[in-house]
Amino acid sequence: MRTQVKITITQSGDFFKVDLEDHYGNYTQVYEPTVKQAMQYALYWCEMTEQRHETKQLHAKAVMEMNKLDKEAGILTGNSDGLD
Repeated sequence: MRTQVKITITQSGDFFKVDLEDHYGNYTQVYEPTVKQAMQYALYWCEMTEQRHETKQLHAKAVMEMNKLDKEAGILTGNSDGLD
């Protein structure tokens, strides 16, 4: 599957700032010492788009299930989410 990714690489002092955003709205920013390393990181991050999305979806489902269990157990009250 092809993904749409926004990649911006700019020089920042002695480093290259890499801003990345995928079509799911995930964003990251890193600093790399060379343009080559900046491009390598961007390529790696883009390749991990679908895996990152699946991982975040799994995490969200786990949190929702924990909230459901906490509510059934009477732990959730008022504005408290029970995740303290």
